[in-house]
Amino acid sequence: MGTFHPGEDAVQSHAGSTRRSIGSAQVGELIPPVAREFLHTARFAALAVVDDHGQVHADLVTGPAGFLNAPSPRTVEIDATPPLTASLFTPGTERTIGMIVLEPWTRRRMRVNGSATRAGTRLAVHTDQVYSNCPKYIQTRTIAINPEPDAAPSGPGAARRARRLTENQRELIRDADTFFIATRASGHGADASHRGGNPGFVSSPDATSLSWPDYVGNSMYMTLGNLLLEPRCSLLFPDWSSGRTLQLTGWATVDWDPDRAARTPGAQRMVDFDIDRVTEIPDGMPLRWRFGEHHRLNPPVRRATAVP
Repeated sequence: MGTFHPGEDAVQSHAGSTRRSIGSAQVGELIPPVAREFLHTARFAALAVVDDHGQVHADLVTGPAGFLNAPSPRTVEIDATPPLTASLFTPGTERTIGMIVLEPWTRRRMRVNGSATRAGTRLAVHTDQVYSNCPKYIQTRTIAINPEPDAAPSGPGAARRARRLTENQRELIRDADTFFIATRASGHGADASHRGGNPGFVSSPDATSLSWPDYVGNSMYMTLGNLLLEPRCSLLFPDWSSGRTLQLTGWATVDWDPDRAARTPGAQRMVDFDIDRVTEIPDGMPLRWRFGEHHRLNPPVRRATAVP
């Protein structure tokens, strides 16, 4: 690997990044031995899966230690069923996929991008990009309930779909300290990325839109670069305590206005998201999590005053 696509190059230039070569050196096709060990102990991964129409969908998988496995240096096997996108993985179909594997209790994470096919009851991911990320903005959490056969929920509940957020869903978003964003760019693959901050860092000004600050990151700008080439994206908000998941599809745009960013602590720029579809899945995540602490580098949040 080692090169950025045109969207990433453009965003890096716009942002005045000076770390292009450093970011490039971190990306490879092979899964290093330390990463293979990490995968084997992981319990959670967020996904970005591209359908036949070029829409990318955010999803997640969880399981006991070992449900993620790297049987070869360019293969990751997933022994779990993603609750939203399982139907896309029909036999013989290859899907563009991105993964971020997260270990909340240690703040470790790694990204895997490539293509996936169904292999029996598992998904087999052929890797094109493998790289680790820093722990910035990850909140610590530990597992409160294990998904053992005799203790796990019976499975995901029926999906509830709509075009607008309910007030309860908006409250989940406004209280969130973590979400995942799935992006893709034609010919350049898909990517699943973590976004974190103090509760309130994501705002929901109305039932069809969201906004959040883009904080200082690794200067690779994979997410923003993808959005420049393809604004369609998907967000995933996990309810860590109840297990429900909230997936949103829509369009994201980056606002580079420095005056607007200056009004939000820590923001380098702002991202606005217009909702096309809302999907809530009860028990979409069988694991339950106990909160630990917020990351010490999370910028403070100024919550907007509610308008009667």
